[in-house]
Amino acid sequence: MAVELELQPLDSTNDKDDDNTIRTGTLWSTIAHIITAVIGSGVLSLAWSTAQLGWIGGPVALFCFAFVTYVSATLMSDCYRSPDPITGARNRSFTDAVRVILGEKQAWICGLLQYVSFYGTGIAYVVTTATCMRAIRKSGCYHTQGHDADCDYRGNIYMLLFGVVEVVMSQIPDFHSMVWVSVVAAAMSFCYASIGFGLGCAQVIENGKIAGSITGAPAASVAHKLWITFQALGDIAFAYPYAIILLEIQDTVKSPPAENQVAKRASAIAILLTTFFYLGCGCFGYAAFGNDTPGNLLTGFGFYEPYWLVDFANACIIIHLIGGYQLFSQPVFAFSERWFTGKFPNSGFLTKFYELKLPLLPAFRLNLFRLCFRTAYVASTTGIALVFPYFNEILGVLGALNLWPLAIYFPVEMYIVQRRVESWSRKWVVLEIFSGVLMVVSVVALVGSVAGLIEAKSK
Repeated sequence: MAVELELQPLDSTNDKDDDNTIRTGTLWSTIAHIITAVIGSGVLSLAWSTAQLGWIGGPVALFCFAFVTYVSATLMSDCYRSPDPITGARNRSFTDAVRVILGEKQAWICGLLQYVSFYGTGIAYVVTTATCMRAIRKSGCYHTQGHDADCDYRGNIYMLLFGVVEVVMSQIPDFHSMVWVSVVAAAMSFCYASIGFGLGCAQVIENGKIAGSITGAPAASVAHKLWITFQALGDIAFAYPYAIILLEIQDTVKSPPAENQVAKRASAIAILLTTFFYLGCGCFGYAAFGNDTPGNLLTGFGFYEPYWLVDFANACIIIHLIGGYQLFSQPVFAFSERWFTGKFPNSGFLTKFYELKLPLLPAFRLNLFRLCFRTAYVASTTGIALVFPYFNEILGVLGALNLWPLAIYFPVEMYIVQRRVESWSRKWVVLEIFSGVLMVVSVVALVGSVAGLIEAKSK
């Protein structure tokens, strides 16, 4: 039976408190969303990144990016409401906040970068999931045939399988309906991060020494060392910041207490937890394998046994990435559906829902536009992943693109405008220096990662 619903176009700038959205989010659901956003495929490259930076540069970089992420999240959380961060009107997304505080032109730039980042993260998750599926097959092969066996498998079929699963998952209506997905994904994050931490620690004990050096892994030339160092910074940058998704998460929080207070507390707890696991995976992974540290700690086969534990860790990664893909895709879906509904409010293709009742399952409301658009989106990310299946290089490029413009520049500039920070005051100078330093880091990380991607593609 078809049920017609009239969807009212949402205001593109902000929503009042009476927007009819029922917000049920709490501190713990916010922490779950943040951990799902933060602990992703990036954690698996941290041992390799630490190996490139060495025993001083690696841990220092991890701590510095944790601090930068917390500052970014703190500034960003105050932009959820404007002009006052407690009583102002809601800005339901990053782009909405930029539009209200910095203007339409800046909002277009922010929106473009944000949605490119979401799209790129989806591609990275497709690549990572296929790598983990291949690793499970390899692990079984190595266990039965020995570590020198030819256990090479193509990943295309696994990318296609992941795409099929995400087509189904993408029919989750919105952020408010996926709390359980984030809770499961966050639990999986802790599982595989703990396994990577534990295996690295066990390998160090078995080796009886701590591998690695102050300067990190050697390179064929000074130029190549610079490129891989810059790429390592890009990988770490990908692993941490989540400002691009914070306001969408904050929009699920009920009040009182004030949403920005909940977001700040959740950010502090989530960053402390993730930094603990990041240091464990990065440092113990490097200590275990030294210069031979694989690009992906759990799929590069530094660890062969216990094979069942390696398989379980990779299965946890897969489950996490299924939910993580949705976390970064739902804002794209929401924006597209609001925009098209606003442009064509009388289109039945956009506004009609059909109720489907399957045996043993609750009734499901199907919308044809949602089905077509979201399926096409998933198919496109899967298709690009088939062409560029390069784990570390893709993470580095995405991390560099996210870091300064999205995680630093816009939060800093919005804070300055909203709090009316005077030019050349002490606070203004500190914030602008903070932004400038991260801009340089972002540029060098992008250069190194693009160089690595070109090198990987040419092989």
